[in-house]
Amino acid sequence: MISRRKLLKNLSATPVIGSILGSWALSTKNENKPKTRNLFEELDVTPVINAGVTMTFLSGSLMRPEVLEAINSTAHDFANMYELQDKVGAKIAEMLHVEAAMVTSGAACAMVLGTAASITGSDPEKRRLLPQLPGPQPEVIMQKSHRYVFDQAITTTGAKIVEVEGPAAMEAAINENTKMTLFFNAAGESSVSREEFVAISKRHNIPSFIDAAADVPPVENLFKYQKIGFDLITFSGGKMIRGPQSAGLLFGRKDLIEAAKLNHSPHEAPIGRPMKVNKEEIFGMYAALKAYLELDHEKEWQEWLSRIDSIKTQIESIDSVKGETRVSPGPANAFPSMLVSWDEEKVKISPRQVQEALKSENPSIVTNVRRNDSGEDILSVGVVLLKPEQVNYVAGRLKAVLRDSV
Repeated sequence: MISRRKLLKNLSATPVIGSILGSWALSTKNENKPKTRNLFEELDVTPVINAGVTMTFLSGSLMRPEVLEAINSTAHDFANMYELQDKVGAKIAEMLHVEAAMVTSGAACAMVLGTAASITGSDPEKRRLLPQLPGPQPEVIMQKSHRYVFDQAITTTGAKIVEVEGPAAMEAAINENTKMTLFFNAAGESSVSREEFVAISKRHNIPSFIDAAADVPPVENLFKYQKIGFDLITFSGGKMIRGPQSAGLLFGRKDLIEAAKLNHSPHEAPIGRPMKVNKEEIFGMYAALKAYLELDHEKEWQEWLSRIDSIKTQIESIDSVKGETRVSPGPANAFPSMLVSWDEEKVKISPRQVQEALKSENPSIVTNVRRNDSGEDILSVGVVLLKPEQVNYVAGRLKAVLRDSV
């Protein structure tokens, strides 16, 4: 009986038969190859194309390839979490030119930990009792115009927020119960400048904290606020740095970062225990920051502008439709997007109707509607979160919705 190996050898000598056999072997191999599992289909979850901005409810941003590689390459071994947090924190501090740093479960967690650190320091009894410390309630000073939904992270620690307006009021509000001052970087207006805010805090030996969660680009912002003198700084990891959505950065003064670590997992009973970050996210956040700092930011910016031009070229073939490049002044979401306008007498659909039509598709395309200077609705199409292959798709679908309304 001829062996299978010998048969293959003999057949491969005959070009036609060998070719057929090769095709059969390849098809058999492909049939045996496991199919890639599509969990969106399996769970009936609609995939989203984000033609908007980085929003938590839309899962932030897409992780960089370097982040996925970091996560996959570290998922197969255990690590001592104390050692990992310390060593990754030291590398991040080195990259950001600060005394110390740590990875948190998002910027909101960083706010909890930074406040807790300012209240407890290294005192184990205070850490154990937080948020129900005996005695006077700890106080955190904020400008009245800076109050926002995320300052609940401050009161989670048991602290009371004291509102002030102007440098004199801030100075007068500081007392023995004041544990921290908080500056919301994306606030529309400030009665106390960043520099004044830091100076007043330092004069009274009170830690100052700035929440700059969504405030890159520009990349320079990662270094700007420690130069001003803020003691604690937080950025989200899952926005334009494009790390894991559930990761963030807290960095600044070494004694405060060490106290924040004591208030966090893997310690077993502090206020931050429920906010743990897994090892893959810590590795991933390190990889994301490193990749972001090494990025050619000017080249990326020009790519965003090219995307806008590409979409404009397609949609402006429709009578009265115009695309306009808009760069947000920041400090949050300071990147280019496209405003789309048209004569509703000629294209009989409103911006909100276009938004809903795109959103209802599968994949869902999420855009924004904002008000222009005249108070009218205008469609805003973001490009910075699109994958390259999605640019033409979004342009085509937007054009189709507008064209069908002519």
